[in-house]
Amino acid sequence: MSEAPVLIAKDARGVATVTINRPNVRNAIDDTVIRLLTDAFTGLGVDGGTRIVVLTGSGSAFCAGADLGWMRRMAAASEAENVASAKTISAMLRSLNELPKPTIARVNGAAYAAGTGLVAACDIAVAVEQAVFSISEVRIGLTPSTISPYVVAAIGARAARRYFLTGEPFSAADASRLGLVHQVVAESALDGAVESLIATLLAGGPQSQSRAKRLIADVAGRPVDDALEMLTARSIADARASPEGREGIQAFLDKRKPAWR
Repeated sequence: MSEAPVLIAKDARGVATVTINRPNVRNAIDDTVIRLLTDAFTGLGVDGGTRIVVLTGSGSAFCAGADLGWMRRMAAASEAENVASAKTISAMLRSLNELPKPTIARVNGAAYAAGTGLVAACDIAVAVEQAVFSISEVRIGLTPSTISPYVVAAIGARAARRYFLTGEPFSAADASRLGLVHQVVAESALDGAVESLIATLLAGGPQSQSRAKRLIADVAGRPVDDALEMLTARSIADARASPEGREGIQAFLDKRKPAWR
């Protein structure tokens, strides 16, 4: 396998797999990995040939959080340098969260701190049974700041009160119960489960999936009022009038597969 810290592979279906490739440090991220991940998410987001993005880690871990050597350097850095560094992490997570294609976290092992944030920022997460999660920042005197919008959205404020404050590890089964992951499988079944999700996602229209992601962001947490009613009405009207919407409806009426399939 390549020694590059981030690997990108795309198959003929348009399924891109982004792999954090630092197994010797359990795929801990540093400034280089953050930059490469941001570039990967941004580039795949605008790539017309990419349909789905799968995020995973090399070896036995998904992502063990921030690299200790990098954190040691940042502890000695100035406040301005620390703010700039933190903004690169938040920008990376946001680029994943807002990537206009379906994203799948293939959680092949432990996901700690920033690793948990990466899982939460993906649309769908599948984890192996032995995966362990931890929002562990408080245990080294830090706070889970940049990952908090995504983790709180996934598990809710009530659960965050416990796991943000204790930093305790929790199992894949608990992660599923909390809503952080959607499916827990045996290690031998991980690739099959991801492939099943990919097949299901490929059945949907790529533009409609992108619009659906924006719609979720637009409506989440908002009261149902006149403005929201108009937003949703315009959303479906635009979808019906779009080339993809017209093709999908016509394919349904013709009892054939739509062009994107």
